[in-house]
Amino acid sequence: PSVRCVIVCAGMDGALPSVVGGLVNCPVIAVPTSIGYGASFGGVSALLTMLNTCSPGVGVVNIDNGFGAAAMAYKMIHSSATAAAAAAAKKESK
Repeated sequence: PSVRCVIVCAGMDGALPSVVGGLVNCPVIAVPTSIGYGASFGGVSALLTMLNTCSPGVGVVNIDNGFGAAAMAYKMIHSSATAAAAAAAKKESK
């Protein structure tokens, strides 16, 4: 199956989206969660870790914003499908 976007939710230290970003060839949307053990500071720790990732292709939404991540993924997928259809139509018209 073809995956065009991945949403990764992570708390605690927020390292999971960086790992996934290094393993897949599609955009990754990171969602920090407000729960976790230790000093997670209500998700701020995970948020800051995700914002400082060195893994290319990782975008970050706000703490516990799964809906925003889904909306962003939809827009990414929809815009890429629209661009592909426009390119195919342009190629076909030549």
